[in-house]
Amino acid sequence: MCGIAGFVNDDPIDVKCPVIKRMTDIIAHRGPDSEGKYVDGHVALGHRRLSIIDLGGGQQPIYNEDGNLVITFNGEIYNYQPLRAQLIEAGHTFTTESDTEVLLHGYEEWGVELLQKIRGMFTFVIWDKTKKELFGARDHFGIKPFYYAKMNGTFMYASEIKSLLQHPDFVKELNREALKPYMTFQYPPFAETFFKGVFKLPEGHYFTYRDGKMDIHRYYDERFRESDVTLDHLVDTIDDTVMGSVKAHQIADVEVGSFLSSGVDSSYVAAVARPQHTYSIGFGKGTYNESQQAGELAEILKLNNTAEALTDEEAFSAFPQIQWHLDEPDSNPSCVPLFFLSKLAAHDVKVVLSGEGADELFGGYIDYGVHTKSKAIKVVTRWLTHLPAGARHAIARWCKGKTFHGAWHLYANLAPAEESFIGQARVFEESESDRILKPAYRKAPSVQSIVDRTYARIEGKGLSELKKKQYLDMHQWMPGDILLKADKLTMAHSLELRVPLLDKVLMGVAEQVPTKWLINDENTKYAFRQAAGRHLPEEWKSREKLGFPVPIKKWLREEKYYKLVRSVFERDYVNEFFDQDALLKMLDDNYAGRTDDRRRIWTVYTFLTWYDVYFVHDGSKPAVLDLGD
Repeated sequence: MCGIAGFVNDDPIDVKCPVIKRMTDIIAHRGPDSEGKYVDGHVALGHRRLSIIDLGGGQQPIYNEDGNLVITFNGEIYNYQPLRAQLIEAGHTFTTESDTEVLLHGYEEWGVELLQKIRGMFTFVIWDKTKKELFGARDHFGIKPFYYAKMNGTFMYASEIKSLLQHPDFVKELNREALKPYMTFQYPPFAETFFKGVFKLPEGHYFTYRDGKMDIHRYYDERFRESDVTLDHLVDTIDDTVMGSVKAHQIADVEVGSFLSSGVDSSYVAAVARPQHTYSIGFGKGTYNESQQAGELAEILKLNNTAEALTDEEAFSAFPQIQWHLDEPDSNPSCVPLFFLSKLAAHDVKVVLSGEGADELFGGYIDYGVHTKSKAIKVVTRWLTHLPAGARHAIARWCKGKTFHGAWHLYANLAPAEESFIGQARVFEESESDRILKPAYRKAPSVQSIVDRTYARIEGKGLSELKKKQYLDMHQWMPGDILLKADKLTMAHSLELRVPLLDKVLMGVAEQVPTKWLINDENTKYAFRQAAGRHLPEEWKSREKLGFPVPIKKWLREEKYYKLVRSVFERDYVNEFFDQDALLKMLDDNYAGRTDDRRRIWTVYTFLTWYDVYFVHDGSKPAVLDLGD
């Protein structure tokens, strides 16, 4: 795991060198072990290295045999060893034992087809000196980040936006269109970021940049479909593939630990991996702390689990620093415990496994259509899903807005996904955003237009409504929120996170799971849980998803933290974006118990904290706050 940054322009080498140094220094947390660069009259490539494979010999940049191609790489290629053998047989000469060099010679041998052969998480760039062309790619699911911009004649890219800010040609400007959609999704939901002119390379895409022109192409997409596989065969295949993926994700020249919560996903991974160290975290005791249940499982599995309880003061003190690491505002409450969990694990290990991906691949979210505990309503709803589309949709529209028990469950399961589902977060309705946003910030792409771009790619493919929802989450929620925070907040502590349940081989299995074995009357991700049950006690196999429980409701009704948030809402710059009186009333009413607007308040507080770090101040890393007594 590493950090990359670079740019293309014709500035002299002596001008480029200090710039690329600044760009990589600001992301030194991604790679504290070493740094490297390649600079010529046309390009500067920079690298920060966290040594995981070939500890002594994998320094970057790396060059091919004649020195014409040069690469910098962030990530891990889990099948690099057999590919290396193929390339040696084809006549390539290796100077290191690293997976980076496999990418370099693989591109030399196969060109873009390399991307169909590799299994892993990655962003990398290769500079061709002869063609004066930059080639780059991002992994299949967007596990690793890649940002780019073209400003003042310079094309620049980096693993983190804060690196781009160090370039003298960078123009820092707030993207006004980003705020309103963020208030609904809780993360920036489209390619252009909160920084005007800065874009994310989409997951499963590659690019070339030559003669001032950038061309972007898709090389991968999921192919969800139905199949007639039996449950027994499916469970066998899932378990075999998970075990193979976990084994592949443990390839390293350093120790690999694992995160461990009370849920089935990380528990399954840890039970298969059997690492020497697992890590858990929570707030205080009781509802907001899963570490006790994680510790119980660790004892059953005979794992060495390290747990820590966070204080409310720690969470608020570090919050500006968390938003600095994220680059853009993300109000997912789990960002806070993940930051501290990563810090805890980084004391012992450089690499951890985690359970991200299972919910999207195997149907784990209640928002996919589990809105009742009534078995009778579930049975009736399931029967109704077999009606023709017109009848299903008519029933759904009749149920919409009704208040009888089961109405929302019926609507969520019978309505077209395109009308009923925008992903795993819906904080503000657009009408609610309009009521508190200033007019200049109400003009933005609509929520529906944002998700319609993704839904359009699977139009007419005959997918079940549940599979459509999975597909949307794979291209919105997963890269925009889950994977982004996972990368940024582990790398904040120089810790590499690996996600064996988000793997292209396992995806090939998940694409074919019949809808009836994703969610049924018994549970979510039903087939996946049956596979996990071969390694876990029944209680863990069947446990409902909690995520990272975070006590936001409690915080915002405690005087100390209410006053802290209010002091932010009262700042002069807040009036640029919001109806400040309406915002303060929302906060006061929530504090008094008249309303429960915790998620809305937290989403606004997150944005304002981020804005303060990057725009009110200069974007430098903020210190941990001293909250006093």
